[in-house]
Formats: sequence, C-alpha cells, structure tokens
Amino acid sequence: MSSLQLKPHPLKTLALNPSRSAPPRRSLSFRCSAAARRSYNITLLPGDGIGPEVVSVAKDVLSLAASHEGIEFKFREMPVGGSALDATGVPLPEATLTASKESDAVLLGAIGGYKWDANEKHLKPETGLLQLRAGLGVFANLRPATVLPQLVNSSTLKKEVAEGVDIMVVRELTGGIYFGKPRGFGTNDKGEDIGFNTEVYSSSEIDRIARLAFEVARKRHSRLCSVDKANVLEASMLWRKRVMAIATEFPDVELSHMYVDNAAMQLIRHPKQFDTIVTNNIFGDILSDEASMLTGSIGMLPSASVGESGPGLFEPIHGSAPDIAGQDKANPLATVLSAAMLLRYGLGEENAAKRIEDAVIETLNRGFRTGDLFSAGTTLVGCKRMGEEVLKCVDSRSPLAALH
Repeated sequence: MSSLQLKPHPLKTLALNPSRSAPPRRSLSFRCSAAARRSYNITLLPGDGIGPEVVSVAKDVLSLAASHEGIEFKFREMPVGGSALDATGVPLPEATLTASKESDAVLLGAIGGYKWDANEKHLKPETGLLQLRAGLGVFANLRPATVLPQLVNSSTLKKEVAEGVDIMVVRELTGGIYFGKPRGFGTNDKGEDIGFNTEVYSSSEIDRIARLAFEVARKRHSRLCSVDKANVLEASMLWRKRVMAIATEFPDVELSHMYVDNAAMQLIRHPKQFDTIVTNNIFGDILSDEASMLTGSIGMLPSASVGESGPGLFEPIHGSAPDIAGQDKANPLATVLSAAMLLRYGLGEENAAKRIEDAVIETLNRGFRTGDLFSAGTTLVGCKRMGEEVLKCVDSRSPLAALH
C-alpha cells in the first residue's frame, strides 16, 4: 500500500485550522443547544429525484457513527418539494415546517424535477425550499469547495491550478433579490409584459452575515474576500460600506473586495487566491456552484445553513438529478458529508463528524468511485455500494485516515 494511502490529507469542511498569527478570540458560534444531551431529534427531508437515495445512505452513516460515539438519533421523515406537492398540494406542508422547527437539525436531500417545471411559482418545489429556509431563520449558507488529493485529477482544470484549492463560500440566504419586494409581473409604458424583482438589503442583514463570515475566516487563514457589484448596484454599495464597518471588529482578518464578474473569472483563473468568500444571495448561489466544479463533481459538495437560533439545515448542493433517479447511480458523498456538518455545526458532536469524514477519505483511498468521479484504475460503484463501503470504514477500529 502506498504512502499516499497510508497518510491521506484530512478532509476539510469548515476549516479546522485557525490562523497561527491570530490572537485568541471567541469561537464561531453555531446553534448547539442540544449539545449537552446525547439524544437528538433529526428531521429527514428526502425530497425528490435522487434525494431519497442519498438521504437513505446518509441516515445509515449517521446512525452507525453515532453508535460509536454514544449518541442516539430519533429520525422523523417528512415530505417537501415535489413529493409534498403530490401528497398534499403544497411544496412545504405546515406539518413539515413544524417538525423541522421542533428538531435539533434537519437533513435535506434534493427537490425539484421536470414533472413540476410548468407549475405556477407558488406550486413549484423550489418555493418550498425558500419557505423552509425562511421558516427556520437560516440566514447563512456555508459551502466548502475543497479539492481532495484523491480527486485532483477529476477536476476539469489543470492539476497545477486545482491542486490545493480550499475555499469556503459564505452566502447570505434569506435576503436579496430572491426575497425583495416589490416583485411580480406587469406592463410597461409601451404595453409590453414585464417581470421585475428587487435587490434589497438592510444594514442588519448585511452586518450579521458579515460578522459570521469574519468568524469563519478567522477559523481558517484569516483572509476574507467580499464579493459585490458596488460599481453599479446601490444594494452592493451599502453591502461594501457595512462589510468595511464590521471589519473594524476583526483587525486580525485581512479583508479584500472584488466585483462579482471578476470573481467568477478569478475562480477559474487562479482559485487558490481565495480562502473565505462572503457575498449576497444571488451571487453566492452562482459562485458556490462554480466553485463546486473545481473539485471535479458537484456530487462531493456539502453545505450547512445556519441561523442565530433554532435548528440548522444541512444539504448537498447538487440538484435532484431526475434523469438518474432510482437507477442507483447517484453519488451520496455530498449528503454524507452534509451529515458530518450536521454533527459538527448543528449538534456540536465533533468526534462523530470526524469519524464520518475519515470514513469518506478512506473509501476514496480504497479507490471506490461513483460514475461522476470514475476514472481508469478505480472501482465503479453505485449509490448503495458506495454507502456500504463508507459504512465499513465508519465501523473500522483503525481507519486509515487516522494514521496521518
């Protein structure tokens, strides 16, 4: 067995290595009211397409990792998105939102599909997700994009560009153009049909996401890039002004600014220049998907959505992939890694989170790949088999990933 297999690099979600030069500060705060207990209520929202397949795998991994750490889970599965539309007529049933609010954390699979594309806006699966985020009050979406050494050749970028990339995108989640008013349809002075949306942010919305982003950056390498369009948009002008004001509270964090069009280019040209990025809702939506492809597959990227109180929402950033749903082709690792983020940032269970992350690394070291990551010399497996291999590594007493 090669030395690379014996000494794999540890997987990073939110960076675990604080800046060496930064002075001691209070730690980044996430909701952890249940951390004193060892029994947790988890709401599972499988959703649509491949969602049920990947959530099933993640549930099994969560349960096994928990059993090794003295943790007990009580799972409750609820409908959301298209499946909820079919069952109840709405994309987010009140019972689903209530169960989510009453839980300690929420694990979501994926929503949407061709079946519901022609629905009116209030009856689209995606509307249910927006309602869920708003209902839980999760205003910050944390999306890591790390190029693992085991998968560097899966990136479409040259190896020397992709190798070593480790970015965290902090996206504002409950404001901006997705929620701003007025919005709707109308006619202009020529009688033409128009559609309109409003990009709007308040100082308090910007301040809270900026503070969280500075905290995240402080836990990584103390470098934060704020992305906006302040040369054109008034909302971005206020964004930059408030981010600069909040920066005075974090003198140990280096702050830079970049226009979104340049940031999109620089993510492909020289991604290693970025450490932590903070940006608004729509820019974050686009840039985090772009950053995910640096890693070789969107099927590897987890996310955590957190608020000031209440349960967090943890989900892979990939879509429902209806074209492969039910065919055992989905990559479950993004959902498994989202479950690890749930343990760490939703429940404060670091050991169990690390056990899952180590198991994913060991599984990749052993050469198992789903179709989105497959290359010559590796073993092609389906969703269920990949989950079984991760479970074996979770159950291992001496996981290879611990030997670095």
